[in-house]
Amino acid sequence: MTMKQIAPFLLVAALSACGQSETPKQAANVPTVEELAADLARLRELRRQCKTERPTMGDVLCNRVAEATNKRFFGDGKVPYTPSETPPKL
Repeated sequence: MTMKQIAPFLLVAALSACGQSETPKQAANVPTVEELAADLARLRELRRQCKTERPTMGDVLCNRVAEATNKRFFGDGKVPYTPSETPPKL
């Protein structure tokens, strides 16, 4: 292969590596999943913002918002399933 054939591939590889990444400082300012799950009003607002402005909000925050939403919905997972003693009549 000649340099003219390799150059486009190198350019694509270089550009794909140039994405915005979360800095440790940004990640440190992100609230924990437990904090988000405890504050329902804040969680709802952040969910709305992550749906419309995810690139500006950041992946770390939006991923934690999703985890907190799941935690509120599913709970801690320690409650066993207990069916009723009388089965439903169909």
